[in-house]
Amino acid sequence: MNVNDLAQNLSLSPLLAASGFNFNQLAHTLGDACFGFLGINFAWGLYCVILSWRRTKQLRFQNHQAQEEFLNELLPKLKAGAFDEASEMCEAKSLRALPRLILTVIANRRIGYDGLREQVGELIQRDLMAPLEQKMGWVATTIKSGPLLGLFGTVLSMIAAFGRIGTGEKVAPHMIAHDISIALICTALGLATAIPF
Repeated sequence: MNVNDLAQNLSLSPLLAASGFNFNQLAHTLGDACFGFLGINFAWGLYCVILSWRRTKQLRFQNHQAQEEFLNELLPKLKAGAFDEASEMCEAKSLRALPRLILTVIANRRIGYDGLREQVGELIQRDLMAPLEQKMGWVATTIKSGPLLGLFGTVLSMIAAFGRIGTGEKVAPHMIAHDISIALICTALGLATAIPF
C-alpha cells in the first residue's frame, strides 16, 4: 500500500481523488521547499550573530590602549572630586559599557554600597545583557530548528522516493537516487546550519 492508496482509504479520499491530489507530488514539492527554509533559517541565524557581534563591539573600546587613555584621563578627575567633568567625559562615550557604568556610579554615589551595587547590576542586566540575550535567543532558535528542518526535508524526500517505488510502475534508479540524494542533502544542510553557531 503506497501513500496514494492510504489517502484513498481516509475519509477525505473522495474529495482528494476528485481534485486530483497526489501525496507523492506534495511530499516532493515540500522536500524541495525545505532547501529554501534551510537557507532562510541559516541567513537569519547569521544575521543575529552579526548583530550580536556588532553590539558587543559597540560596547567595548576599540582597543586596550583607548580604554587606558580614557581611564588615565578620568581617574584624576574622580580623585579630585570633579564629578561634573567626569560625567561629561563619560556621557561623550556613553555607547561604551565602561563609561555607562562609571556614569551610573557617579550619579548614585551617595546611596551607599548596597544601593550602588543594585543600580549597577540593573544597568548591566537591562542595558547591556538584555539586548545581547535577545539576539542570542534567536541564534539558539536557529540552531534548534536547522536540524529539524533538515530532518523534515529528509522525511519528505524519502516519502517521495518510496512513493515512486510504490506506484508499481517501472521506475528508473536515477529517479529514486535523486530523491534519496535530496533527502541526504537536506540532512547535511540542517546539520550545517547548527554546527557553525
